[in-house]
Amino acid sequence: MDRAADMSDHSVNDYDRFAEAYAAENEHSLVNAYYERPAMTALAGDVAGRRILDAGCGSGPLTAALRDRGAAVTGVDASAGMLALARRRLGADAALHVADLRDPLPFADGAFDDVVASLVLHYLEDWGPTLAEFRRVLRPGGRLIASVDHPFVAYTIREPRPDYFATTSYTFDWLLGGQPAPMRFWRKPLHAMTDAFTAAGFRVTGISEPQPDPAARDLFPDAFQALAASPCFLFFVVEARQPTGGSDG
Repeated sequence: MDRAADMSDHSVNDYDRFAEAYAAENEHSLVNAYYERPAMTALAGDVAGRRILDAGCGSGPLTAALRDRGAAVTGVDASAGMLALARRRLGADAALHVADLRDPLPFADGAFDDVVASLVLHYLEDWGPTLAEFRRVLRPGGRLIASVDHPFVAYTIREPRPDYFATTSYTFDWLLGGQPAPMRFWRKPLHAMTDAFTAAGFRVTGISEPQPDPAARDLFPDAFQALAASPCFLFFVVEARQPTGGSDG
């Protein structure tokens, strides 16, 4: 995942500090291994031969899953610690780059057929520059497949509840390896998300609220039932629109 925190506070979203603990949790947890990653790979579909950018690849589990399905995957992440774990998983020749998703990406226009952004965008207050870069590095007709914290959940879990229609940040502690990991996410209303995709030159082709993998039912019986009956993440498939024609002068 990308560490897109408010840089005035280096204590939050510090994946370099807890890279090993986060990667271990992510590897086998219900919401990651049996819900979010299966949903992302299902939405990606047949990726054999496709050039894919994994934006905020973390330790590389989604990169590996897409590569195993025949894609040529490039990974970027803001955390050098997470990328070190990804290289351990994927091999020394893996295409991995340190990059902050708030900055221009080090790739040519139209370099990719797909961009996957797994639980990344909610680290960003302003999606605009990042989505514009995703659109730039995608070929016309290419896809962005993104998952985010569900905006309804991010709204209802807070007391007092914030203004739903505002973009607001919220902080919390993850417990990773027995130690608190301070986090900050940004919550947007649903219409602001779809508006951001449209403004960046995308057309929304799918919005998904999937069910967890049935294989998790026996592994996590209580948590499975809760996850299957309530929203957790929201998934988007958006397509890079063809450039409009026009004449000079």
